Amino acid sequence: MSEFLSLALFLASAGIYAWKAGRNTWWFLATLLVLGIFIILNITLYASDYFTGDGINDAVLYTLTNSLTGAGVSKYILPGLGLVVALVLVFGALGWVLRRRRHHPHHMGYSLLALLLALGSVDASPAFHQITELVKSQSRDGDPDFAAYYKEPAKQIPAPKLNLVYIYGESLERTYFDNDAFPDLTPELGALKNQGLDFSHTAQLPGTDYTIAGMVASQCGIPLFAPFEGNASASVSSFFPHNICLGDILKNSGYENYFMQGANLRFAGKDVFLKSHGFDHLYGAEELKTTVADPAYRNDWGFYDDTVLDEVWKKFETLSRSGKRFSLFALTVDTHHPDGFISRTCTRKSYEVEGKTNQSFSAVTCSQQHIAALIEKIKASPYFKNTVIVVSSDHLAMKNTAWEALNKQDRNNLFFILRGDKPQQETIATRRNTMDNGATVLDILGGDNFIGLGRSTLSGQSLSEVFLNMKQKVLAWKPEIIRLWNFPKAINDFTIDEEKGMIAFSGTHFRLPLLLRVSDKRVEPLPESEYSAPLRFQLADFAPRDNFVWVDRCYKMGQLWSQPLALSTDWCVSQGQLGGEQKVQRVDKSQWQGKVAFRDTVIDTDRYKRNVDMLKIVDNDIRYKADSFVFNVAGAPEEVKQFSGISRPETWGRWSNAQLGKEVKIEYTQPLPEKFDLVITAKAYGPNANKPIPVRVGEMEQTLTLGNAVSTTTLHFDNPSRSNTLVIVPPDPQSTNEGNILGHSPRQLGIGMVEIKIVKAEG
Repeated sequence: MSEFLSLALFLASAGIYAWKAGRNTWWFLATLLVLGIFIILNITLYASDYFTGDGINDAVLYTLTNSLTGAGVSKYILPGLGLVVALVLVFGALGWVLRRRRHHPHHMGYSLLALLLALGSVDASPAFHQITELVKSQSRDGDPDFAAYYKEPAKQIPAPKLNLVYIYGESLERTYFDNDAFPDLTPELGALKNQGLDFSHTAQLPGTDYTIAGMVASQCGIPLFAPFEGNASASVSSFFPHNICLGDILKNSGYENYFMQGANLRFAGKDVFLKSHGFDHLYGAEELKTTVADPAYRNDWGFYDDTVLDEVWKKFETLSRSGKRFSLFALTVDTHHPDGFISRTCTRKSYEVEGKTNQSFSAVTCSQQHIAALIEKIKASPYFKNTVIVVSSDHLAMKNTAWEALNKQDRNNLFFILRGDKPQQETIATRRNTMDNGATVLDILGGDNFIGLGRSTLSGQSLSEVFLNMKQKVLAWKPEIIRLWNFPKAINDFTIDEEKGMIAFSGTHFRLPLLLRVSDKRVEPLPESEYSAPLRFQLADFAPRDNFVWVDRCYKMGQLWSQPLALSTDWCVSQGQLGGEQKVQRVDKSQWQGKVAFRDTVIDTDRYKRNVDMLKIVDNDIRYKADSFVFNVAGAPEEVKQFSGISRPETWGRWSNAQLGKEVKIEYTQPLPEKFDLVITAKAYGPNANKPIPVRVGEMEQTLTLGNAVSTTTLHFDNPSRSNTLVIVPPDPQSTNEGNILGHSPRQLGIGMVEIKIVKAEG
């Protein structure tokens, strides 16, 4: 109902302004702004619902504020472009409509009425209600009984005997296994499910409805509710740092914990979660590409399920033979929305619904065959008697091409267990939820029968049985769960671990580089990631009086506030206010202790503007004082006018990049000497090694030869024409992701430059 009301108010506002309000620039802009907010809110709602089927929820908030590296976005490009085009057209049409009576006198009453109706349309929109509810849920007081139901398990299993194989099937909910609804869709895996302990009523709760959230729920017994500082989880060193999760217990009990998936581990911060809770051996798209048989055989997300599950089997055999206690977790991807992927080795490549092939169902019937084949191999091995196999969905399927058919059924998550030590065949219809999964597994392995809010279904009582309104109960506990992140509210002292590249304060660890906005009651961590702006650009948005602590490479702040550090790649700490004083300190110990001390200084508007302008200078336009071109810092020496064909700075120097220019070209502000030596410290990439590399100044050309290791070469140049340009032409640029930022397209590398120096020849 609110949807229709908000639309009616929107149309009424636009109509009244267009036909009654008349000409006034400020009223026009105000009305256009509010109506524009209405449009953006509803497009955001539509786009979110396209992914989640549940509008703007915690999954949207978390995913957008975390790492999107490795996301399979190609299937969303066309809908995304469609949304952009629609947005432009709608805004254009709205502006045209509102200006229809621009030649008529302005009418204050109708303008005010139109603006009030526009505000009403925003307030009545479901999107606004969902966002405000998310905001409120972050700050309201939690339900006081949370502590009574949140239980911390023992950190060890007293006498562990069994190894664990835990398979998360992407969106592989139990609903697919209903043979009456979907005949012969999951025969292989369905038969295995019926041979074990099958938990048939595993519900999905808020905060457990996307992959990383499903993993956190099943291993830590809590929903994944992230604070709005959730973008800091891109730099925070752990999820829920004080929680005891299944992986922690296994590691403390002598297990070596392994995790394998075909997608990139950094997507949604899975690597951070797993590393911080007991997993030392992680394999994703980046790690597997050197071990799989065919690295080019990939889908939008990464490696297909047949490839990944083959690697899981190899790892299972190796670990079992070693005699070590281990857990081996795996996550499939072929059944990912919107319609999944069909691997080349399954025999079940197609499934029809009402006489038409449905891609999502086809992906399910294919992927389940691969999972079943892996389980059959484990069962047939001599190691099965010491193994527990768990198969579960990470969450219910999101909006895919099977969505309509799924929603006609009673939907539940998949969770079944096959025990090699003690075969059990039973369908357990107890009401439960995915937070109970880890506790149930821990119970079987000989540990406690509870983790967090999760309870073992074999020997405990699920909170889904205790509370009939469990969804509402979880949402009431949300503020208490968010507090478990232990995000600091203050910073006084801090420690920088130079080797690990971490900063620790108030019981929390963050990865470097990091920018902190510090106020009396809040510390806001601002990380630098592949999808966020560089920290100096984020700092440029601070207000003149905002206190900041900025930990980064020295040259980034040295060029601003400490010239002696302008070429240093050590870690430095800067703190102060952009409109006040700034202090820069170099980290000169492996464990460096720092103290926050902001002075109450007079704010200087000119100083603030100067600092902001300097912070916003793009890397290639930065200039520093030096007698050579030092490539491991941003910018160039003052004597260089401009340069091209050179990639970003790395710790050792910079690569030439043919995508940015077929040749390395350095243009100096003044003509180069008539006679000079060019001293170049560099290395070659791949096949460029030991090949002649032309180096030109004016009409003179010399040849440079480099190996794969860094070396220094001196070339002698005569420059009678007083050219001011140096040109280096790498002979064989190679397209590669070597040293690249995850998620960025390959670079075409030729030579790696450490330093170039022009030395005027005497006489």
